[in-house]
Amino acid sequence: MRAQIIVQRFNPEADGEGGKFLSDYSVDYSRGTTLLSALLKIKAENDGTLTFRSSCRAAICGSCLMQVNGTQKLACKVSLHDEVMRYGHINVGPMANMPVIKDMVVEMAPFWKKVKAITPYVVSTEQTPIDSSTLKNINEQMYNADGCIMCSACLSACTTYQVSDHFLGPAALAKAYRFLVDPRDTTHQERLAFLGQENGIWDCVRCNFCVSVCPKEVAPMEQIVRLRRLSLAAGLDQTVGARHITQFCKVVGQEGRLNETLLPILMMWGHWKKMFHMIPLGIKMFLRGKTPFLFKRPEGYKKVQRLFATLRRHSGNV
Repeated sequence: MRAQIIVQRFNPEADGEGGKFLSDYSVDYSRGTTLLSALLKIKAENDGTLTFRSSCRAAICGSCLMQVNGTQKLACKVSLHDEVMRYGHINVGPMANMPVIKDMVVEMAPFWKKVKAITPYVVSTEQTPIDSSTLKNINEQMYNADGCIMCSACLSACTTYQVSDHFLGPAALAKAYRFLVDPRDTTHQERLAFLGQENGIWDCVRCNFCVSVCPKEVAPMEQIVRLRRLSLAAGLDQTVGARHITQFCKVVGQEGRLNETLLPILMMWGHWKKMFHMIPLGIKMFLRGKTPFLFKRPEGYKKVQRLFATLRRHSGNV
């Protein structure tokens, strides 16, 4: 069997857009052939200039991460046969959201900068012995947050990072959760305060792309949600992102509906500059009928109120 592999190339020595071009290769394969083995064969037999990273060939090192038919994947895990059966051909290119050095090789410095920013190690002011039962409990609470191989698939797929490269990113935040469940770390409050700032846990839009592309099932978005819960439990609830959750529950619990006029006001209260920028949006909402009538409640609103009241009693927030 033969497969067509179309590779998005980049030559850093060429000027401007002239450095970008496509290369079309045809390669023999069997059912067990991976994309990485096919690329290695092309480089060895057809085109020695083709450039990409690879190392372990066992989905451990994370270095062969690239875009395959529009999705971030480890080339050593991609079945050539499955991709051909699904798409008819294979389009390969460098990771998105990352500066390209050459072909599929990207600059990883932005990724490592995010990881370093969250202090990726245990900080302890005292020697705390840890027994086997405690260690087992830590492992259960981590929810595989320590399974990350630093491949950067999640950052490449992140829609928030695509808009703002100041965002800490899914991998760094998932790693931060790993240290927040470690009882040996004595900087939990400081970590949560840092993570709750702008470009931290509240900037994630929960698009779920990081979960879908992670080759090790770390589920970064779910770790970010756990960080949000820890932050609220620690009393760090005055940022706009945190108030979106707390005030959303308050508004829906009281009115039995989402009041799209009241919620932004409660979220932004005290952040006057942001409230000022919301005025044009408020006018548009009013003109398009998004402002609910104050004295008219939706049918069944009392059931919603009782539901929220029950949840508050069970959570201890009476």
